[in-house]
Amino acid sequence: MVTSDEIGRVTVFAGLEPADRERLCRVAADISLNQGEFVVHEGDEPALFGLLEGRIEAVKLVDGIGRVIGERLPGDVLGEISITLGTPHPAGFRAAEASRVFRIEPHEYHAVAAVAPEVGKQVGRLASNRIGGPRGLQSLISEAAPYRAIVLGHRFDASCADLRRFLDRNQIRFRWLQPDVPADAEQWSGALPAEGDYPVIRVRNGKTAVRPQLRRVAELLGIATEPAAAEYDTVIVGAGPAGLAAAVYGASEGLQTIVVEREAPGGQAGTSSRIENYLGFPSGVSGDELASRALQQARRLGAEILVTRSIERIDAATRDVHLDGGDVLRARTIILACGVSWRQLEIEGFDRLAGKGISYGAARSEAATTHGLDIHIVGAGNSAGQAAMLFSSHARTVAVLYRGESLDKSMSRYLVDQLATRSNIKVLYNTEVAAAHGETSLEAIDVVDNATGEQARLESGGLFIFIGADAVTGWLPPEIALDPKGYVLTGSEVGAAGRWKLGRDPYLLETSVPGVFACGDVRFSPVKRVAAAVGEGSMAIAFVHQYLRDAEARSELG
Repeated sequence: MVTSDEIGRVTVFAGLEPADRERLCRVAADISLNQGEFVVHEGDEPALFGLLEGRIEAVKLVDGIGRVIGERLPGDVLGEISITLGTPHPAGFRAAEASRVFRIEPHEYHAVAAVAPEVGKQVGRLASNRIGGPRGLQSLISEAAPYRAIVLGHRFDASCADLRRFLDRNQIRFRWLQPDVPADAEQWSGALPAEGDYPVIRVRNGKTAVRPQLRRVAELLGIATEPAAAEYDTVIVGAGPAGLAAAVYGASEGLQTIVVEREAPGGQAGTSSRIENYLGFPSGVSGDELASRALQQARRLGAEILVTRSIERIDAATRDVHLDGGDVLRARTIILACGVSWRQLEIEGFDRLAGKGISYGAARSEAATTHGLDIHIVGAGNSAGQAAMLFSSHARTVAVLYRGESLDKSMSRYLVDQLATRSNIKVLYNTEVAAAHGETSLEAIDVVDNATGEQARLESGGLFIFIGADAVTGWLPPEIALDPKGYVLTGSEVGAAGRWKLGRDPYLLETSVPGVFACGDVRFSPVKRVAAAVGEGSMAIAFVHQYLRDAEARSELG
């Protein structure tokens, strides 16, 4: 318990009357920390802390990496910026050694500041110095954070596009240089590679790789590709919203949790340029930003995230997970959150120009590459509408191509209304793409008017396709029941299909193999929303706990 004398040892409270210090004693939380423990994390709600013993480091996330930007010593306060501005903490505070702090909630602090205005003035001055001082947050934000990698490659090189997308979705800050742009070429240290050797990546320590595989890139940058253990409470397949939600809740509740992702975190939602109907984001949030926050949260709570690893098979009898390369993970439970893959269009020229002006989905980072161009979007769902709005701020014109007669049945009303407000967006109804043309990159597309049969050729600087997605579940063992379209059956659907053999009913998200669960888009369900996927991912962990409790009870009974 914090004493009145200890409250007085913190400089800003030294002048308080004894009665006011006693009041703070009654409401202050006394917190002891081991080295490495966080007092508060970046983004947490406001509170003010006083440091009694030890040393605390201020830690700011830069490029996904915690960077020490200052320290606090006994007698200092922490959280002065958040408590003054009423905003989440702009940085975290971590114990550099065994430490002791007390925490004061905002309403208690403001009550004291009301009767002792000098306290508020001192805390306000500290906050101002922390923000605008020579080593303050303002200078940190304005300072260019060092790039962790430099990518040298052509805009219409599919491998370069894949590499940039991989770095984006793994929160790696990088610089992209194009060898055919003179100003960029001058900034590449050393001789330019031969034409067939692009893309090239150079990481901060100077190591350079030519036409690297993504796993090699991950290894160069220290991104985990190897499991740290052989056995886990739960192995989560896929790092989309459902998988990351399961990772957050699993790790936070003490389960040894690992996520295996064949590409990079974010899933299909990571290619959504803006999600405006997700709870808690009144101004909308991009799919990659949402995934980035979830990834940080999962890692902070202790979940392992493996990238560029594929699962070759799952043993339904033992729940062993066999990874490419021969690694085997022993799993007490498995959560299938492997999502879906964009449906491909089999049209003349598409395979040849994929990644060279033709893309499936659209990440926010791709918007700048459309500057001043005439681009086309195929599809009429929310993802297509969100992409049209994003690109309209960069492209000269955006044309949405839709084979139907109205967007009202497939796109949310708010998006239909937003499209109508942009003068450079137009919707071509009853229209389908018939062919794509270009030598080294997309130059034009042929479109057909389904109502008249007329065909026209349109110049195009980019074609982005949003025509739905399919479950990729052919790799699952036959013991896991699927619907005719390949989606995983769970809960009552498993029983209705005659695929459940235990005496109890399957849990809501449990597949036909006990202890294997499914959530998100890969699960048979009429609802395909990010919010639903996140909800199911967190719910899956509740069923994992129930399954493990049941298993322990059965073990005790012999």
